[in-house]
Amino acid sequence: MGAAAAMAAPMSWRRLVSSVYSPALAGAFMRISDRLFRARDRRGGSSVLLLAPLLVKPEPAPESGALAPGAPRSLYAQFRWMAERVPAFRVNGTRVHVLTSPDQFYQTLKARVRTAKRRVVLASLYLGTGQLEQDLVDCMQEALESSQENTHAPDFKVSVLLDYTRGSRGQVNSRTMLLPLLRRFTSQMRVSLYHTPDLRGLLRLLMPQRFNETIGVQHIKVYLFDDSFIISGANLSDSYFTNRQDRYVLLEDCSELADFFSELVEAVGDISLQLGPDDSVAMQDGMVHPYKGDRQEFSVAASKRIMEVVDVARVRQQLLLSQKQHTEEEEEDTWVFPLVQMKPLGIQVDEQVTQRLLRDAEPDSTVYLTSGYFNLTRAYMRLVLGAGADYRILTASPEVNGFFGAKGVAGAIPDAYTHIARQFYERVRQLGQQGRIRLHEYHRPQWTFHAKGLWYYLHRQDRPCLTLIGSPNFGYRSVHRDLEAQIAIVTENEQLRGQLREEQEMLYQRSSEVSGLTFEQPDRHVKLWVKLVTPFIKNFF
Repeated sequence: MGAAAAMAAPMSWRRLVSSVYSPALAGAFMRISDRLFRARDRRGGSSVLLLAPLLVKPEPAPESGALAPGAPRSLYAQFRWMAERVPAFRVNGTRVHVLTSPDQFYQTLKARVRTAKRRVVLASLYLGTGQLEQDLVDCMQEALESSQENTHAPDFKVSVLLDYTRGSRGQVNSRTMLLPLLRRFTSQMRVSLYHTPDLRGLLRLLMPQRFNETIGVQHIKVYLFDDSFIISGANLSDSYFTNRQDRYVLLEDCSELADFFSELVEAVGDISLQLGPDDSVAMQDGMVHPYKGDRQEFSVAASKRIMEVVDVARVRQQLLLSQKQHTEEEEEDTWVFPLVQMKPLGIQVDEQVTQRLLRDAEPDSTVYLTSGYFNLTRAYMRLVLGAGADYRILTASPEVNGFFGAKGVAGAIPDAYTHIARQFYERVRQLGQQGRIRLHEYHRPQWTFHAKGLWYYLHRQDRPCLTLIGSPNFGYRSVHRDLEAQIAIVTENEQLRGQLREEQEMLYQRSSEVSGLTFEQPDRHVKLWVKLVTPFIKNFF
């Protein structure tokens, strides 16, 4: 762990201690914590959890169903169970901004990277190789050059986390795009390449490029600049900057949340291969290799490293929330819950939370659920079919599917999705649920569709109170193969709820509802061989 990383947790802890106790007591706790954090760096454990009992003032435990002081009463009462599993961050809803277009996403990325003063953290599946991507790399270079000229930003760092297989595809790839920066700013630049532990041995030797990505990838999409960040399902590639519709939310000046995601990306980076200035890759000292080392040992070590970030943040937020009632300067009407899913490493928080959200959705409420790749897991499908809430499910029509027109076997993937959608639609009809569950398809000439997430509308409310946004697609890959992260935003802020409704309506306005006639159209004919192989391959896309 580098010096900047080693100091990140103590600085967050010092701010917390200072906010709780008098200067004299705070100084004593800081001296203790400094020793414990240094000890943690040597042994890989968590010192915050050791100090947590010292900072908790004895108060009566709230009764079941009771609210945290100052919490938004009705919504927090309904969703407080999430805070028992994951960190709960309170923010002002005016700090959350919904971006609506690929160009807005791209321009915001460039502007924020260029003007960052302390840190840039980018986590994506891959970085493309075109001119738009090069312009983004140039913004990183500009920020790094400014930091060297500015004595007020000597510790400026850039950290990039990508998937190893996708980022290494082809002769010109994500690695070659970043190598010039890595060579010039070696001490300020980190490029981590996650490699799934499931691609190993003979399988790794025989699987060709592109197909090896089906085994599992780093799929988190978080773009962070100082204390602000964008969470999205979009990658850093030209189509996502121009004509591939996704979702994007910017959280502005949310230091605690930004620290969490910075630490999460750092933790995944620590279990990943590190790119060297000579294009070599190697693991950090002491870390089990993902495909050369023992599979179980790697997963245990990786899970411990990542869950430490989640668990420490959860404890830290519980302590902060108990104190904020005395210090808050603005109304914090919005809760943000980070959800992480990394089944290859034994982490399935997002899956558990999503299942409960689907199961607990109230009768007469409405869930708008969207995925660019409609391939619900059996568990999710069972919950949707058995729920009391109304569902409006939006997916890509064949012509806006990202694989439409692809060469070889990949070109048949849109047909496989058509087959899956038809099976789902027929199951809905068999159960007589056509009024409660409706399937929609997104259409837009010369565009592709990659949006994912959900919006939850309570009964008789015209604005959503909750949204899920991030990288998961609700399919088998997202649950079982890839590394995923999203956030649940629960809000009473009317302005933010209005933004979320406009976003949802904008996407659905470009859709048509699926009927039995949809699958009778000539362009929806699915070849027999596609129908036969779909049950065997749908777990890979």
